[in-house]
Amino acid sequence: MPTRSPKDWGLLAALVALWGSNFMFVKLGVSAVPPATLVASRLVIGAVILVAVVRAMGYIFPPLGRAWMPYVVLAVVGNCMPFWFITWGQKSIDSALAGILMAIMPLTTLLLAHFFVAGERMTRYRVAGFLLGFLGIVALMGPAALAGLGGSPVEILAQLSVLSGALCYAANGVIIRVTLKGDVMIASAAIIAIAAVVSVPVALAVDQPWRLDPGWTAISILTWIGIGPTAIATLVHLKLIASAGPTFMSLINYCIPVVALLIGMALLGEEPGANAYSGLALILAGIALSQLRRGAPPSVP
Repeated sequence: MPTRSPKDWGLLAALVALWGSNFMFVKLGVSAVPPATLVASRLVIGAVILVAVVRAMGYIFPPLGRAWMPYVVLAVVGNCMPFWFITWGQKSIDSALAGILMAIMPLTTLLLAHFFVAGERMTRYRVAGFLLGFLGIVALMGPAALAGLGGSPVEILAQLSVLSGALCYAANGVIIRVTLKGDVMIASAAIIAIAAVVSVPVALAVDQPWRLDPGWTAISILTWIGIGPTAIATLVHLKLIASAGPTFMSLINYCIPVVALLIGMALLGEEPGANAYSGLALILAGIALSQLRRGAPPSVP
């Protein structure tokens, strides 16, 4: 495994912080505005920033036509649907539990890639890392969180909604690897822009946002979600993949649930269970194991 630079680790940490803390901000935001409005707001803000950056860097979008079809699919599957599912679910469950439930995403991605992506077979190290990471998720949830998986029909639907969002992300990752061609900067800006165009009419029809009175605190939270976890995180994500590659980038999928758990406990007073530390140790061990290559000695990144 190649040695990673301090810059790569810094970018990874920044992305973990942006996406891991987003569960807290979404929980705060959705308490003030409906889910569809929150999703549309973050996508519009993110699209404006990303399109402006891409254009300022001299990139040219392709003409409308068949080249945009993968962008449309990825906008719906990788942005509109998971954003709405997760945001709606967070109306009724803690941000920490939402982060824990999202940990199904990298596990599902490994499984889907095994069947649909050439060269992504489940090696013994990946299987072992998969199982160890799964045990970490179970440990993180603990008795208290497992009890939270029951409850009222609304709570059960909320949990299933977050899980649906995680599955959308997993499917999106596989679709990207199979269908997406061309420059990733152009693709990312185009995908977010399309997602914004799709989400705005939905918010107008469902929420009638002109009737809302969210207050400046809520507006600030919505603005930050669009700027930080959406626009800035997308740019950092692209920079990290270009610098360190998708394998190194995959580490983030295991770190984000842990960060969401700790932030929810520390800043929102959530109490998802007492097994956070053992779960963290198992997940980190699963990360290390899943990154090993057959026939190569382990190296310190």
